[in-house]
Amino acid sequence: MNTKCSEVTTMSLNFSLELETGEVIDSNFTSPPVTFTFGDGNLLPGFEEPLQSLNIGDEASFLIPPEKAFGQYNEQNVQRIPRKQFPRQDFELGAVFSFQNGEGELPGVVSSLSDEEIVVDFNHPLAGKSVVFRVKIFNILR
Repeated sequence: MNTKCSEVTTMSLNFSLELETGEVIDSNFTSPPVTFTFGDGNLLPGFEEPLQSLNIGDEASFLIPPEKAFGQYNEQNVQRIPRKQFPRQDFELGAVFSFQNGEGELPGVVSSLSDEEIVVDFNHPLAGKSVVFRVKIFNILR
């Protein structure tokens, strides 16, 4: 069967997400395939786009640039917050905290500490990085 992804709404696949160095960030190649629906928000559009030309049984790797993956790193997403604004004092570098904003929760990573302030990075951990998206297609449904 030679069904193209551009004609479908649902696809089953195995995938891995890797840095260009080969470091695996996430993979389900040792698990059953996952199923997603195009446009449902489970995959970023930059990851859905290269799948459009694949067929059942295809295996492929795609280099996804930052602007189509997790965005460019933005220095404005790094905030210096006075330490006195935090009720707790037991902070560690690299700790992840959720902060409330007008749209819900926003995760931030503690990137620097001093007695006066805590520097929190609200960029996605993969922001500014190209990633390799590797897939094997098992099923395509219209």
